[in-house]
Amino acid sequence: MGIANAQNLTAAVPQLPRPYGILVQLRHDDPLRKILGAHWQKTHWFLGAAERDRVLADMARRHEYSRIGDRPALVLEKIEKLAESRGL
Repeated sequence: MGIANAQNLTAAVPQLPRPYGILVQLRHDDPLRKILGAHWQKTHWFLGAAERDRVLADMARRHEYSRIGDRPALVLEKIEKLAESRGL
């Protein structure tokens, strides 16, 4: 089967440093750890600290569909690549 349209991305996308991050992990008592593993984690990287903090606040907020007594299932932690953020 042929390709319908040629790729329109002719130049490579530059890889900008993204020194500010959010480390996402499961709580120690989360039953999903049995499926994903005890050391599961996901990292999200951002260009600036303000953008990271805005996203972190949105990820950590109590959502409108949460039930009374629900606790967040994820542990969110701010992280930073010091060498990239300080230009070393």
